[in-house]
Amino acid sequence: MHRLRIGLLCLMMVFVFGISIDVSGQENEASEPTLEDMSVPMGIIVLEPDESVEQKRTPVEFHHSKHFTFDCKKCHHKWEGKTHVPTCRTTDCHDSFEPPKKPTKFLSYTETGIKYYKYAYHQMCVGCHKEIKIKRKAMEMSYTVLKDKLPKTGPTGCVECHPKE
Repeated sequence: MHRLRIGLLCLMMVFVFGISIDVSGQENEASEPTLEDMSVPMGIIVLEPDESVEQKRTPVEFHHSKHFTFDCKKCHHKWEGKTHVPTCRTTDCHDSFEPPKKPTKFLSYTETGIKYYKYAYHQMCVGCHKEIKIKRKAMEMSYTVLKDKLPKTGPTGCVECHPKE
């Protein structure tokens, strides 16, 4: 797993330093890439609601680099791969700060409900972690001998992501 991460990071570095691509998608081989060209956050990204939303829980510390084994488009589903990654609000995707009327577990993830930023994060993050947990449990129950460790599942409970202060 460690070798895979190093390999992916090396591949990314070769791509970034090999050909610089500007925001318009035009190839620009002559110029050296700047720090702004390397727009992949390597550390912790703090996820919190917009200033206009009353915050009921603590912000989430998202460890971006722990997720590099996944395809970027799993989360950034409207990203075309040649421009800077747009935020959820600039893509007219999950830009609602008001939950749908009478939210229920099933209405939360409808086409209208998923526009609410909180439901989108919860479906993507917690949903993915629950999928990994199910796959991990199936591997444990199969009694198959594995070369590598089983994948970590990631948090699936409220206080795991939103610790109490």
